[in-house]
Amino acid sequence: MSVASFGNDHWTLKRATSADIDELMRWFSDAEAINIWGGPTFRYPFTRATFFEDISWGRMASFALYDAAETLAAFGQVYERIGRINLARLVVKPAMRGQGVGKRLVELLMSVSASMYACDEYSLFVYRGNIAAYACYKSMGFAVSDYPEGVPHADVCYYLTRPVEAQL
Repeated sequence: MSVASFGNDHWTLKRATSADIDELMRWFSDAEAINIWGGPTFRYPFTRATFFEDISWGRMASFALYDAAETLAAFGQVYERIGRINLARLVVKPAMRGQGVGKRLVELLMSVSASMYACDEYSLFVYRGNIAAYACYKSMGFAVSDYPEGVPHADVCYYLTRPVEAQL
């Protein structure tokens, strides 16, 4: 895949590379962290091969967010699910959390994915105990919606949606 950049002077969103994934793997040091990020079917401990398999590498659009110093700051994926643009596996580098990086990642992912998919809404799943992520998404106009029928983990996750044309 070719690299596409979106962003401003401080942040650049690019198609993720395998080197980005190698760095990303270092951000997860325990089963709980990988479960909150990747879901209960994500294998831990992981190998490089299982990590690439579990993120659907090559089958799902994967993006890396870089700061002005060209440091990998965050990662996320997008795909169409249930007629919406679903934002998935969103994560900020541990040392950069709490600084608005997650919000910037979501903004840029929404911008690029709106041109990739003809959908009217964005969606995402977030674990109920992930208070920081939940607050970030709510501040960006996402609202709790009815959990999709047949989708697992309704007892531990919220399903959030937001119209594509909503202003931040």
